[in-house]
Amino acid sequence: MHHLPPTAWFLLSALLALEATAANWPQFRGPRASGVDDTAALPIKWNVPTGENVRWRTPIPGLAHSSPIIWGDRIYVATAVQPGKAELKIGLYGAGASADEKVSHQWRLIALDRQTGKIVWDKLAHEGMPKLQRHTKASQCNSTPATDGTNIVAIFGSEGLFCFDRSGALRWRQDLGPMDAGKLYNPPALQWGFASSPILHDGLVVVQCDVVSGQFLAAFRVEDGREVWRMSRKEVGTWSTPALETGDGRRQIIVNGFRHIGGYDLDTGNERWRLSGGGDNPIPTPVFGHGLIYFTSAHGSHRPVRAIRPGAAGDITPPEIGETNAAIAWVHPRQGSYIQTPIVVGDLLFACHETGVVTCFDAHTGSIHYSERLKGGTQGFSASPVSDGRHVYFASEMGDIYVVPAERKFSLATINPMGEICMATPALADGTLFYRTREEVVAIGPPVAK
Repeated sequence: MHHLPPTAWFLLSALLALEATAANWPQFRGPRASGVDDTAALPIKWNVPTGENVRWRTPIPGLAHSSPIIWGDRIYVATAVQPGKAELKIGLYGAGASADEKVSHQWRLIALDRQTGKIVWDKLAHEGMPKLQRHTKASQCNSTPATDGTNIVAIFGSEGLFCFDRSGALRWRQDLGPMDAGKLYNPPALQWGFASSPILHDGLVVVQCDVVSGQFLAAFRVEDGREVWRMSRKEVGTWSTPALETGDGRRQIIVNGFRHIGGYDLDTGNERWRLSGGGDNPIPTPVFGHGLIYFTSAHGSHRPVRAIRPGAAGDITPPEIGETNAAIAWVHPRQGSYIQTPIVVGDLLFACHETGVVTCFDAHTGSIHYSERLKGGTQGFSASPVSDGRHVYFASEMGDIYVVPAERKFSLATINPMGEICMATPALADGTLFYRTREEVVAIGPPVAK
């Protein structure tokens, strides 16, 4: 491991911040977890099995639901590799179960050339028996890495938080403890695996570790891994990734939850506001738009979608989940999504149920324009949608990509086959979609002129 001198690190970080453009997709769901890059139109029609509008395909070993990230000419993907082919059970099923994997795993970080898909380097981060099991629908590598252009940070579940440089060399590692994210009322033997992803901002790595016991939100220095602050939380196990809100001079970390949705000061970790109630298994990441923060969760007795004003302070929990107040701009107590993170495109907010029902809201008022099903039957939808500002792309677990115009009236432009299971949210850059399927990373876009 090696470290840059503080002055050199600061200058390099400043230069990389200037370099950052919409062409980069530096974390889960891209800049600010928005899921949107409207700088170029994405393809509407393709077919991976036949090669139509497929720029390249690169096999990736192992099983992982971690999404690709992009910086400059590099794509980074994380994976967990074990002997043989890992069990994966997709679809809509209620009974939970843990995969029985008593074999050694390799957690790896891989860099691809963005233009060709060629593997530039493949680095082993950790090897050993998994400390905890995973759900049969999850993987041992669910968390998406994050990068600021000079560092790549990744959470490999209970194996820890890792930081690499651009050449793939390991800079430092932090033990976060056992990341058991199963719900408190599950049978003790049922484990889900960990899925919250790190975010990077202004030299800090922020992690949300809402696990069965010892829940916390923490910030570490990306330069050397030193812990800057840690705030304990009283939560159930969640899979939600935190988000950063910086409006009106604020710098607050926004977190989803069941008992403790809220905002924390980025620099100190101090709580600014809190809200309780909702689905008892929070997975979607908070998203921003029109001076509001949008939250959703769905499991148990409630499925709320809420729009919160970011200047909230103190406990803003209303007496009833369907009520608004000075901090809650609007709410629907039964229209939320369980797994997918919503997306704001223009004046519209789209949320997709795990059964493939898409609801389109007015992002300002919460009024519902439509609620329509993409696909019937038992096909599940887990990957979160992305958009180029013109269309919204929804991926089914079976690998069918539904392209829906970003309009108030529902219509379906196309359905495009990936030909393979698709659980990871794609990355976007310069009019190209980068999907991570079970076996590959696939670049979808028209051929590059030579």
